[in-house]
This record gives sequence, structure tokens and C-alpha cells, in this order.
Amino acid sequence: MEIKIRNKQLLIPIIQGGMGVGISLSKLAGSVARNGGMGVLSSAHPGYRCHDFLRDSVNVNMREMKNEVIKAKEIAKGIGMIAVNVMVAIRDYEKMIRSAIHGGCDAIISGAGLPLKLPEYVKGKDIAIAPIVSSKKALALILRQWDKKYTRTADFVVVEGSKAGGHLGFHKEDLLNDTTDSLDTILEAVLEIVKEYENKYQQAIPVFVAGGISTGKEIKHYIDLGASGVQIATRFITTEECDASKEYKEKYCNIKKEDIQLVDSPVGMPGRALNSSLIKRLANGEKIPIKHCFHCLLPCDPKTTSYCISNALIEAAKGNEEEGLFFCGSEGYRHNKITTVKEVIEELMNECGEEV
Repeated sequence: MEIKIRNKQLLIPIIQGGMGVGISLSKLAGSVARNGGMGVLSSAHPGYRCHDFLRDSVNVNMREMKNEVIKAKEIAKGIGMIAVNVMVAIRDYEKMIRSAIHGGCDAIISGAGLPLKLPEYVKGKDIAIAPIVSSKKALALILRQWDKKYTRTADFVVVEGSKAGGHLGFHKEDLLNDTTDSLDTILEAVLEIVKEYENKYQQAIPVFVAGGISTGKEIKHYIDLGASGVQIATRFITTEECDASKEYKEKYCNIKKEDIQLVDSPVGMPGRALNSSLIKRLANGEKIPIKHCFHCLLPCDPKTTSYCISNALIEAAKGNEEEGLFFCGSEGYRHNKITTVKEVIEELMNECGEEV
């Protein structure tokens, strides 16, 4: 089942979701692409492991974003696609996009805000662009702006439901009360908007759904509803190729359903993560001292925030249970062994009824 996106082809209907800090970099993204999918690097502090990171984090991140894309492309060997997920909420949004482009990425995926200026930053480049949305209203606003100001539309769309890990595009009260629209309902509404722009621009705009998807049967379900494929993130954490530490991966092999919960983020959005020492401290009203401000998120004020999410995610990637924030999708408890990207994709495609 090949999917054409701009001038590239996906051999399988799977995008690997971007996970930061340091969870999906060149090894994971390159391996997913090598197996026919779209591998996605996270733009959240790709330089965190470098010796000069704390001294000049902005420029180190720009340098390493480019380098990670180059390495991912080398691993992929021309198969699949390499994308970079860049959050609208980061201060260096434009710089990070340009660094990813300099590395030679095939696509930019952007959420955690409305990527209204994204076409401006890729102008003149043969780069696919895609928004991540959680509602028909958000997609309609983005595509209307892109059409009006840049005479361009999306090359594909990622629709993220309420069961995803990481930052969520829903109100916390709705998540707690389970009053959000189902992913099926959101997909149906989004497809209406997409059809309008497909007709106007005379091009296909593949739609990928995300959020709590972990089986091939679920992939088939959404394809039957009109999606072109799915975006899966948490399922790829427990692979040998995942860029996180061994300790990080092993943590996801030993979780129960009740370990996954909603948390507050300095970004101003709710998130879904594993219960941890950090989460318990925050729940008790403790404010975690900020040792170093990375000046990374637009909505974050170090004077008032209860913790530094960048530091928490960096410590998580290292496997630090005491200080780490471990993002996780709602179905992350279902898979409890370390495997490989190839094995995960083969299992998903066999369950879906598609040959790899």
C-alpha cells in the first residue's frame, strides 16, 4: 500500500510520531524510514547530549538538528521519508525548521499551536508540510490561512485524538470527564475539509490519525474510515533503535494501565505521561527549582512555572526516575518487551492484512 506525499513514497501507512527530548532522533527515525514508513525526529533539544549544550543550547540544537537529519537520511538509504516534528510553541521555531531543511529532511510536521506561518519558512524548498490538529476547526483555520496568504495547502495532515501521549490539544476538564470527540468523529469532520482543498489544488492530501493506536487492527479500522494511515509513537519506544537510554526503554516494559495519567505542562496544555517521582512531587504542590533556563518555550515563565519541562524530559531520556517526565500514550502498557523496528512494523502490517 504505497502512499505518495509530494514527490516521495511511503511503502507502508505508518508515520512514527516525533518524541522528545531525545527519544526519536536519527537511529529511530532512520530505521522506520528504512522499513518504508515516515521516520520523525523530534526538534526538542536534539543537542542535549553535547558537551557544549548548556553553554550555548540554541546554536548547539541548530547544529545537531541538521546533523541528526543527515544521519537519519544515511540510515534510511533513500527509502521512506524523514520528517522533523517542530512545535509552534518553541521560541526558535523558524530557526529549527531551517536547520531541519539544511539537513535535507523530506517533511516538516508542526503542532502544539497553529503553524500559520509554516509555508513561509519552507518557501522555495521541495519540502512537504503538515499540521497536527485535534479538530476540524483548527484545520480549517490553518488551511484557510495557507491558501489565502501563501497559495499553498498541506501535503498531508496528522489528526491527533485524546489518547495520545505528550502534549494534547484538548481541555484538561474534557479529558478527565471523557467528553472529547472520538478519533473516529474528528477524522470524519477533518476529511470534509481536506476534500475541499484536494479539489481546489487538484492533489491528494493523505490524512494520518494518531493517539493510542498500537495494533494493526486499529490501522485497518482507520483506513476503512478514509484515513491514508496512522501515526504511532509510544509503540516504537521499546525498540532497540529508539534513541533513548536502555533505562528509559525498560521503564516502558514494566507499566500498568493505571500508571498512565494526565499532567500539567508549562506549555499551557495538558499532557499524558507515566506516574513518577516528579509527578508525585508536583501533585503535592511542590515547586521544582529551575537550575538552568533554556528559554525554549514561548508560554513558559521561569518565575512562575512549577518545573522545567525541558530538564524533566532530558532527565527522562537518561532514565532518571527521580527527576524525569516520561510521556506515554494511553495504550503504552500493552507492550512489555524490547523488540526491533522491523519486528514492530511486520507485526502491525500482518495484523492490518498488508504485506511489508
